[in-house]
Amino acid sequence: MSQPAVYHETYGDGPPLMLITGLGGVGRGWGNVVDRFAHDYLTIVPDHPGTGQSAPPPDGYTIAHHARVMADVLREMDCGPAHLVGSSTGGAIAQVMALDHRDVTKSIVLADSWARPDDYFRHQFATRKRILAEQGVEAYTEASALFLFGAEYFRDHYEQVQAWIKLAGGTDPSVMARRIDMIVAFDESTRLDQIEVPTLVVVGNADICTPPHMSEDLARSIPGARLEILPGGHLIYKEAPDEFYGIVKAFTG
Repeated sequence: MSQPAVYHETYGDGPPLMLITGLGGVGRGWGNVVDRFAHDYLTIVPDHPGTGQSAPPPDGYTIAHHARVMADVLREMDCGPAHLVGSSTGGAIAQVMALDHRDVTKSIVLADSWARPDDYFRHQFATRKRILAEQGVEAYTEASALFLFGAEYFRDHYEQVQAWIKLAGGTDPSVMARRIDMIVAFDESTRLDQIEVPTLVVVGNADICTPPHMSEDLARSIPGARLEILPGGHLIYKEAPDEFYGIVKAFTG
């Protein structure tokens, strides 16, 4: 039996909302925050192409392809337009959906994402990719945790960090290397002023993967975008799930 282009699970009932996860690509990475959204929304949680139970993309890894197949999920469900909540790489996907797939996009929430790569971003991911190639998945995942969790959360919730490392450790190194290339190549900064849907930009003040200045750039570039800064690191929905959900709920109405 062939894999679907995008495997997805649905939870709850109400207005449609799609949770698009970050670079790891597997929808279960959202963790318990899914339950919060499912209380008020028809919550759609996809695996990115080439991750989890989704088929690899036939023509290579690009954000544009991810956006297209995610949009097709909503068209096939005939439930849109939907609120899109994208974390990091998911935020990049949501940007392109808002630009090129407006029929399925009601609003976008860009959590700890970016408008374009800068030298810090490129250097970070070149280093992480080298660790992946030279030391393997385990070392890559251990190192990645230092970029994804705030230092205080790491100190106070080390068991949860270790649980994340164990969950993320199943990464296929060849797929992850191509996905890193995909995000480093992503740059829609010259088109962001064409986004017309309501936009909320959220970032953790201790995010060192996509630091707050990258979210500030996003918010400045998208007409009418609102910026919210929460205490925490890159995975802000894990570190401050109640605050994250509350802000998104208020924004989506």
